[in-house]
Amino acid sequence: MSDKFQVVVIGGGPGGYVCAIRLAQLGFKTACVDSRDTLGGTCLNIGCIPSKSLLNLSEKFYNTKNFSEQGIEVSGIKLNLEKMMTNKEKAVSTLTKGVEFLLKKNKVTYIKGKASFKSTIKISVLNSKKVERIVETEKTIICTGSEPVSLPKISFDEQRILSSTGALSLKSVPKKMLIVGGGYIGLEMGSVWSRLGSEVHVVEFLNHITPGMDSEISKEFLKILQKQGIKFHLENKVESIDKKSNGVIVKTSNKEGKKISFECDVVLVAVGRKPNTKNLNLQKVGINLDDKKRVKVDKKYQTNIKNIFAIGDVIEGPMLAHKAEEEGIAIAEIIAGQAGHVNYNIIPGVIYTMPEVATVGKTEEQLKENRTSYKIGKFPFIANSRAKSINETDGFVKILADSKTDKILGVHIIGSHAGELIAEMSLAMEFGASAEDIARTCHAHPTFSEAIKESALAVDKRPIHF
Repeated sequence: MSDKFQVVVIGGGPGGYVCAIRLAQLGFKTACVDSRDTLGGTCLNIGCIPSKSLLNLSEKFYNTKNFSEQGIEVSGIKLNLEKMMTNKEKAVSTLTKGVEFLLKKNKVTYIKGKASFKSTIKISVLNSKKVERIVETEKTIICTGSEPVSLPKISFDEQRILSSTGALSLKSVPKKMLIVGGGYIGLEMGSVWSRLGSEVHVVEFLNHITPGMDSEISKEFLKILQKQGIKFHLENKVESIDKKSNGVIVKTSNKEGKKISFECDVVLVAVGRKPNTKNLNLQKVGINLDDKKRVKVDKKYQTNIKNIFAIGDVIEGPMLAHKAEEEGIAIAEIIAGQAGHVNYNIIPGVIYTMPEVATVGKTEEQLKENRTSYKIGKFPFIANSRAKSINETDGFVKILADSKTDKILGVHIIGSHAGELIAEMSLAMEFGASAEDIARTCHAHPTFSEAIKESALAVDKRPIHF
């Protein structure tokens, strides 16, 4: 059996399904092929969405235990982990079904199975029953996402040695959890299990957490997480991970060569992700990969094969769902002859801990490296009336603006609702706003967003409330 389409999208994650929908909206006969039983990719099934569910629920549990400090006497607080996990799965199920409905609504053909290239215009799709379906296509878009990276000679069993997938599905709260890697994923998962009662240790090879983040934010973030009870072991290298009958032994060494051994119930390896390009038979059609096994594309997402394109985690750039979504829309519009575009200078990043951390644009370190003359405006949430009134005063807003033009170059926020607050600054930067533009924009009182306005005022050393 052979089906013919104008465009086939391989991958049903945030980039893939968004791309397929936009293509269909533009009038293309489109198919979306995905190997999972449900759409949404890593993000929706075993990443962004389930992790945010657990982050939210664990935060509520943690806060409830501390309500007495705010005059609310609560007793008999008990964790029902099974019910919490059920709640998480319900959220995932609802959203995956929603994505499938959206494909149907937009008349995108959804094909379940593992895709691989037979030629530049023919794709083999093998379903769970090993039945092959040949799909013919004028154009193909690869957006198969990424998968967790392990350490050399270490394999995930998702019982004792966990990837993020296993960390989202534990059946009980581990007494002691060790996390390898102080990046976004490790810190989010560490926060969840710390709030639920685990003793959490983080081993990081570098001398700081959250590599690539503005260092001032990173340092403040570390202090806050330490205050919450997470223990950090910086400048430590993992030498070995050995499973035992009742847990795991992790051996590390610091920069002086001192050996440290950790006994824990589980270890989460969160050292990054790699593009998922295996099993696509890319060599069959001669698609070029870079040294990190990412698909090489030009500025219009075209590979060295003129009718094959790639977006999302399989190409260069931050491995973020919203980055993939933007690329999905851009490539659909490019194929339609329109001016699809992604502004890579303004892609926000968010860590959904308590408090949240959000960033967009350049860091102070990057500006120094580029020898860009800049000025800084900062405002702490402890001086924000809304934050003060609800006891969420950790963190601050930091705005970096060009010394000569006042144009906003970067914004970094650590504090409650940072993930929402960053949207205002992303929009401002997209339109080339200055710090003065933000400073002269009326912000509702009392809101967390007033810290944005005050930080913009502080760029020229004229904050009102600090």
